[in-house]
Amino acid sequence: MERIQTYGIRVVGDVHGDLNAFQHATATDRFIIQLGDLIDHGPNSAGVLELMLDLLEYKRGLFILGNHDRKLGRALEGRRLRKDPPLEETLSQLAQPEYASLIPNIYKAIASAPTWLRIERTFFVHGGFHTAMLSQPPLPGLGEITAPLSRALFGETTGRMQPDGYPERRLSWINRIPDGMTVYVGHDRRSTNGRPWKCLGRLGGTAIFMDLGAGKGGHLAWVDINDF
Repeated sequence: MERIQTYGIRVVGDVHGDLNAFQHATATDRFIIQLGDLIDHGPNSAGVLELMLDLLEYKRGLFILGNHDRKLGRALEGRRLRKDPPLEETLSQLAQPEYASLIPNIYKAIASAPTWLRIERTFFVHGGFHTAMLSQPPLPGLGEITAPLSRALFGETTGRMQPDGYPERRLSWINRIPDGMTVYVGHDRRSTNGRPWKCLGRLGGTAIFMDLGAGKGGHLAWVDINDF
């Protein structure tokens, strides 16, 4: 893309309804690649979605589908989902008159959002990397859950639940990132110092975790990439 070649990329982590932070993150000429989970938990998920639609319309950015975005898409399809208070709050915001007319465009954006993206030796995905992503195009995010799509949306889990009620996650997928490749990922809040967490895998690949808890008491992270 011309904008990427001219200005570079800004990678933005999980937003979770923090509109004020997202406005600051997107106040740039760089092309925005947001890593998913635009919505839920924070105060203004509807406003975040409206801003993302503007970025898409003017070809200033895109978002990778996250698991929270997928849940919203399925809810807008009329599917019955488990009780989820953060999603219910997002739906309540979208039902307000100033946002209700945007719902068809929001659904279209979610249905067409890439579930992973590769640009040269750099990967962008919400939950985690799977080696199948090296040889196949992104799968439809609202379609049937396969191993690569599960990894893209939910990361790698052990099958056990943590005391907080969330699935226990593991990071062995980092060791399968090829040498020289960098994977930017959200979903998993791993940082202990308020900065994106960088981890080198056994094959020489690198994972950079961008979720710093925006909308959940933390803050929004972004990283600028120039070498494209």
